[in-house]
Amino acid sequence: MADRTRRDTLAGVTSSSAAHSSAAPGHIREQVGRALDDFLARQRAVLAGIDEDLLPGLDAISDLLAGGKRLRPAFCYWGWRAAGGTSPPDQAGPPARVDGGRILTAAAALELLHASALIHDDVIDRSETRRGQPAVHRRFAGHHAAGGWRGSADSFGTGAAILLGDLLLSWTGELLRASGLPPAALRRAQPVLDAMCTELIAGQYLDLLGQAAGTGTVASALRVIRYKSAKYTVERPLLLGVALAPAPARAVTAATGKAARTRHRVATACSAYGIPLGVAFQLRDDVLGVFGDPAETGKPVTGDLREGKRTVLVAIAMQRASTAQANVLRRHLGHPQLDEAAAAEIRGVLTETGALAECERMIRASVREALAALADAPFTDEARTALAELARTATDRLR
Repeated sequence: MADRTRRDTLAGVTSSSAAHSSAAPGHIREQVGRALDDFLARQRAVLAGIDEDLLPGLDAISDLLAGGKRLRPAFCYWGWRAAGGTSPPDQAGPPARVDGGRILTAAAALELLHASALIHDDVIDRSETRRGQPAVHRRFAGHHAAGGWRGSADSFGTGAAILLGDLLLSWTGELLRASGLPPAALRRAQPVLDAMCTELIAGQYLDLLGQAAGTGTVASALRVIRYKSAKYTVERPLLLGVALAPAPARAVTAATGKAARTRHRVATACSAYGIPLGVAFQLRDDVLGVFGDPAETGKPVTGDLREGKRTVLVAIAMQRASTAQANVLRRHLGHPQLDEAAAAEIRGVLTETGALAECERMIRASVREALAALADAPFTDEARTALAELARTATDRLR
């Protein structure tokens, strides 16, 4: 009964002690933003020293990084706290030079990795917008056209975006190393970051393959979710925080007697929570990508359908569709000139087959699984409460 009460409390959390501390989401976002601003200011001087023509690229990066909820840094920070980090982020002073700020500078590196992935993803999907503004490749195509330059504006935009995405990937490791955390912590963290990058790219390729082959199943769509999003968004950031932590939580260490074993237990609990929550996160993203409000999501609802993404939502509909419904999906899904009328037909099939309702059920079940793992995790009550609130933020989000 006690366990059940704890799970019910976590599942229904709407506020937390962390919400009133310097570890509240708003303060984490603020400190991460300051760490990014400080890093980009240093890079501006480097790039300007090479050539002033490089600065529009930095401006595009800055604009892209200005958006987002900073979920990955938040999960990294709370993984660090769950594994023994004890200093909350300071509210004043340069992030790299105040107690507790170093972990948020390290966590901010994940925003650079995420921005890299977004830029490359938009190139692959030929997306027009991102976070309510032109996608980076479209932005540079516009620069080319406005300048009346030679060659193809689209090719120039694509090339510029690929290079900027690569630059951000390189900067990810640079910012992590510049965080000021101890060398031993950085050595523990590097394999986690390496695995994160490998899994992200593998998941992206499997997504691309599914679109091209057009034969995606629910199982293959879930595999893409696991590697492209679930591990990358929640589990690996948590594990990066665990690796960066100075020592396991004191109470847990006393119970086990071995620091290494305790860190392993904390990491295992992070995975048990992180993977199902990451699945729920991406399922919600897939639903918003088709049924969301563009004014709130920052991207058109026809984008995923025009690209022919083999999401879990689409795979379920394909599996359940009648002959007539399957014909609608085959005729319109992935059509480069898909209009709103055709998109409405697809949405009708997704609803009529029960695919939308099934995705919502899967989201709820995955969140329950994550919260159940959290209830039994060897974390402090503060970490449990904060991670329960992050579960709500990640799956009820608009942007």
